Amino acid sequence: MTDFWLATALLLGVAMCFILLPLLLRRPSPAGQDRAALNVALFEERAEQLHAQHADGLLSAEDMASGRAEAARELLADADGEEAPPAQGQDWRLPLLVAFVLPVLALGLYLHYGASDTLALSRSFATPPQSLADMTARLEQTVKAQPDAVEGVYYLARTYMAQNRPGDAAPLFERAVALAGRRPDLLGQWAQALYFANGKHWGAPMQALTDEALKADPNEVTSLGLLGIAGFESQHYAEAAGYWQRLQALLPAGDPARQALQGGIDKARQRAGLPPAAAAEAVAGLKVQVSLAPALRDKVLPGDTVFVFARAVNGPPLPLAVKRLTVAELPATVELSDADAMQPALKLSAFEQVQLGARISRSGQPTQGEWLGRGAPIARDSAVLQQLTIDSPDS
Repeated sequence: MTDFWLATALLLGVAMCFILLPLLLRRPSPAGQDRAALNVALFEERAEQLHAQHADGLLSAEDMASGRAEAARELLADADGEEAPPAQGQDWRLPLLVAFVLPVLALGLYLHYGASDTLALSRSFATPPQSLADMTARLEQTVKAQPDAVEGVYYLARTYMAQNRPGDAAPLFERAVALAGRRPDLLGQWAQALYFANGKHWGAPMQALTDEALKADPNEVTSLGLLGIAGFESQHYAEAAGYWQRLQALLPAGDPARQALQGGIDKARQRAGLPPAAAAEAVAGLKVQVSLAPALRDKVLPGDTVFVFARAVNGPPLPLAVKRLTVAELPATVELSDADAMQPALKLSAFEQVQLGARISRSGQPTQGEWLGRGAPIARDSAVLQQLTIDSPDS
């Protein structure tokens, strides 16, 4: 910052020169001296005129003397009416006042409206941080200088969480939510910070935040993981396993976190008295008999596409398993299993409860159509043949 202040001082010096030099070089006005000289010249000219008129015989000696006396009186009257001429010395009070006020005013305006903090931050970030503590200090300076910059607030909160400082991170996540809006990922991380700051004791604030996050995004990973941890700590092992299975289904196949989650899932299912997750995945798929309501037989075409699907009750809106038929094949019995998954990461066996549905779509789009049938929520490992009738408009 030294070079910055030197440059600032130089610019102030130049500005002061433009203001002070005209004041210092100003000369006193000679107006008073010029007027006195003019009055004397006029008196002498009048005296010569009177003398010439006397020589020509136009004036007597008495009239000439009277005229000179009158001109002398006028000269004295003008001299008495003039003000005393100004002092010859320069008045330094105004230049000194300007020299003092100008830098102080400029400095005050800059400190109030300027960006000295931002300049200092940009210089500090010119070199990479040497340690985690150094990076934390820089982020703290950034948040202090720019409290409304959501990126700085968010990354400082994440850094505090990495340093096991959830009590410091929680208010920062709250501020990030206030600045960026109630995004599901921010709500989940805020709930996580509150949970660990509260000594791993689950409470209403964390529940409200995770509920809101999962309502907006059923795949919000932080909320799913946190609910699994909280469920396990509170001995709700079946719930914990369910949340962790949902989280595991969202992770890529090669993600190392899948193995860690599998260990937690197995442990939670064991304590809940449930079979291992691998055994659950080996359960046969759901068997569904799909039929068309008699009232719709004249409203559909034999070639219209029929999608039979299963969707998680508490999970992503995307169908977990789908089979494709035509109206001409109805009634038909199909089986939905992991082999019919629309995405490899979202499997039917990863969710405890599902809802069956069948849609007739003339355009062949699985997410929109003309007629729909829905079933009640059932266990995903149910062995009972499910009955599904397409009988309602798809709205």
